[in-house]
Amino acid sequence: MTENDRNWRSLYKIAGMVAIVEVVYSLVTMVLMFTIGGQPQSVQEGFTMLQENRLAGLLRLDVLTVFVYMPLMYLLFLGLYKALKKTQPFAATIAALLGCAGITLFLATPSVFSWLTLSDKFVAATSDTQKTLFLAAGEAILASDMWHGTGASVGSLLLQTSALMISIAMLRSSDFGKFTAWVGVVTHGLDLAHILVGFVLPAGGLALMMVAGPLYLVWFPLLARDFFRLARR
Repeated sequence: MTENDRNWRSLYKIAGMVAIVEVVYSLVTMVLMFTIGGQPQSVQEGFTMLQENRLAGLLRLDVLTVFVYMPLMYLLFLGLYKALKKTQPFAATIAALLGCAGITLFLATPSVFSWLTLSDKFVAATSDTQKTLFLAAGEAILASDMWHGTGASVGSLLLQTSALMISIAMLRSSDFGKFTAWVGVVTHGLDLAHILVGFVLPAGGLALMMVAGPLYLVWFPLLARDFFRLARR
């Protein structure tokens, strides 16, 4: 076995471990939403939760998404690109580029650290005028954060389009199971639809997301299995 072969086997192992970490992240996120709550619905709520319990506030503001889920997706897409580039070079290349661009756009949007800064300044404010200004700045952050801003929305569209392309490419590859591919097509197809529908019909988009979300708990383990199998070949 050449050194290059060993390196690619290591990449497949890493991608498999990343898929497992993403499953754990998904489960932890679901538990946190049911126990401590999700995203704040107002700026005042966001500032208050950060002052009452900083760790819980950071978790509700998706600090795990910023530091775990999204950065690790780069490695996952690299592994998928390598596995598919021989049989589906065009689709693998375009999908990898779109996926990495989407992740970068998503991470570049204002998020948890912007909340922290404004929350501390709001608490330290000595007049109602200052507090009002910080609340207004908070409204701007809320409207442009990684779940509401244009950059994040475009990034999510690119990411889901990329994942859907990869899942379709998997159907023509012998390196991934057909069930893995079809679960990916359904999962990312629904997730992409949830974003598009959500622009005009938020309730419909949420319904689609409620179906697509749990499917990640199936797709990631299947992906991990296939990557570990590739590493053993």
